[in-house]
Amino acid sequence: RSTEAMKQQVREHYEKMRAVLQRDEQTVLDSLELDQRKTRTTLDNVLKTWKQHKRPDPSEKEIGLNEKRFERLLKTLSAVFKNLKVQLQRKTLLLSIPVVIDRQTCHNQITVTSDGRGAFFSDSDHPVTDHPLQFDKVCCALGSSRITGGQNYWEVDVSCCSAWAVGVANTSLQRKGKDKGAKLGRNRNSWCVELRDSSLSAWHNDRNVACHGVGQTAPAKVGVWVNYDKGQLMFYNADTMAVLQKFSAAVTPVFDRAHHRFTEPLYPAVRF
Repeated sequence: RSTEAMKQQVREHYEKMRAVLQRDEQTVLDSLELDQRKTRTTLDNVLKTWKQHKRPDPSEKEIGLNEKRFERLLKTLSAVFKNLKVQLQRKTLLLSIPVVIDRQTCHNQITVTSDGRGAFFSDSDHPVTDHPLQFDKVCCALGSSRITGGQNYWEVDVSCCSAWAVGVANTSLQRKGKDKGAKLGRNRNSWCVELRDSSLSAWHNDRNVACHGVGQTAPAKVGVWVNYDKGQLMFYNADTMAVLQKFSAAVTPVFDRAHHRFTEPLYPAVRF
């Protein structure tokens, strides 16, 4: 093969890469432009409401601005600002790659949707494959995304479940049996937040703490953020972006600090 032919092949390869990156960039820019237009419309409506409240009432010139209307307006502005702040934070994080469930890891009572993005518990067993990666006793599944560096974020909709666990696990998590080595958060190889008996708690290495920022009801959607290089893991209520629990070497004294330096690939994990 001639040098010129090799150069041409390299050029074509990089041209394809540039085309993909340009399409991806345009998609993100279009999304941001749409959000900007929606935000501008919302703020215009708020400003219009504000101007209406400022317009003096001819019959009440001496009274001034109605205090109750002013309080309602402040609440509206506060709610709009809070919602915009939450959505901006979520959109920044959601630029991560979406999670697809690894069917080879699923317990035989877990059914995965056709696109691989969802899963649900089924009373009927599927045929057992006896795959070495499959959970055979614990009703658990892992994502196919291999996390080995950088920052990663994804969300899990748990609104349909009365009991669940959402977290991450490394490659050493046990797949066979139902002892602590195979359960999320009950060993050194996994971290999770778990809803059981209407109580939300965070688990690692068989230790747990009650989650904060929960309020009166459990979250309908859980956000998971991993900073692999810094050994940080955070769980959010994805609807409000309230922090449920943060794992790190510095701020989780109730947990074993020595094991918040990730040394193996991590995978998204769920348990029913």
